[in-house]
Amino acid sequence: MTVRVIFVAPAIGPGLRQARFGGEGSVDGGDPLDAAGVRAARAAGPGLPVAAHRFVSPSARCRRTAEELGLSDAVDEPELRGCATGRWSGRTLDEVMAEEPQAVREWLSDPAAAPHGGESVRELCARVGGWLDGTAAVLGGRVLVVAEPDVVRAAAGHALGVPEQAFRRLDVPPLGGAELTGWAGRWNLRLGGH
Repeated sequence: MTVRVIFVAPAIGPGLRQARFGGEGSVDGGDPLDAAGVRAARAAGPGLPVAAHRFVSPSARCRRTAEELGLSDAVDEPELRGCATGRWSGRTLDEVMAEEPQAVREWLSDPAAAPHGGESVRELCARVGGWLDGTAAVLGGRVLVVAEPDVVRAAAGHALGVPEQAFRRLDVPPLGGAELTGWAGRWNLRLGGH
């Protein structure tokens, strides 16, 4: 059965603007979206396709984005959580780079590295790929997911079958995303609009 999975990244907010690590234990600095993010999400909502199944990454910014998109009934999906960044959670990239430059370089260059004590890019990609090939593939029809940018990148990489080293070469802007069509083990990535 063919399924169409449409991923949408969260709207802009303080955490994204500050390049702050998310994950378990992170802080959103109050509201996870700023006024511009709320306006952009509200404007994008009417353009989204109708989907039989709606999921959201279990983070405050994804939940708030889903609500502003008109998807308040989206179901939290733990397998689509952002990459766990351990002790780096809630801190900015600049802060961590100033204290642990070698660890950041290792994390940026090696998909198997998790110097922060959280999850590696390899583990994230395996988790998201497993969800796609398992849960999403059996749903059929159209699936809409509001997910952290790293989850969208992992899904796109899985669809293309590219090495994990390509993960950091995929950019996902706020409210940007990816559309995958196919079934377990056979995905196509559609570029362009929803």
